[in-house]
Amino acid sequence: MVNRPFRSYAIVPAAGRSQRMGRPKLLMGWRDETVIDAVLNAWQTSGVDQVVVVVRPEDRVLAEHCRRFGVYVLVPSEPPAEMKHSVQLAIAHLQRICQPSDTDAWLLAPADLPELSGKLIDHVLTGYQPSAPKIVIPRVRDRRGHPVLFPWGVAKELEQLGADEGVNALVKRHAVTEMDWQDDRMFEDVDTPDDYRRLAGS
Repeated sequence: MVNRPFRSYAIVPAAGRSQRMGRPKLLMGWRDETVIDAVLNAWQTSGVDQVVVVVRPEDRVLAEHCRRFGVYVLVPSEPPAEMKHSVQLAIAHLQRICQPSDTDAWLLAPADLPELSGKLIDHVLTGYQPSAPKIVIPRVRDRRGHPVLFPWGVAKELEQLGADEGVNALVKRHAVTEMDWQDDRMFEDVDTPDDYRRLAGS
């Protein structure tokens, strides 16, 4: 693992209902594993220091599956209504157990990005400068993707988001460093059966 002058924490919101897919998508097969396996393998092969996965309280099978990867699985008593709430829960957990400094970083990407790679995550990490902390976002041509890296100090603004604002509102309020990348397949999420067939078959 590369020694960096900051600590980094990954947040993987996995508390969605998979309504557009019509069945639980994170445990669907993906090549020789599952969708969530591919995502967590990417995080575990990267240089992040801690990974937190947020799952719904009734998703016991998914929770146990994720624990096999050595990540921290956060199971709230009530299902998070939106991704924003999953992120808030994960941030509060990390604040309690890790006590990050404002110049540490947290990274966010959906749980349904099966083409995510540890190399892309590490590339994003290289774009962060704790001496002049900015949000870092990978970009392929004019398309931005995930994971998005936030300075830890930005986390306190999560509680100030309006009811109709998501985490992406934070990106609009702060300076951003864009990191060029070559493959936007890694930005593709699996929301529908058509997404799944297209990505798995290509």
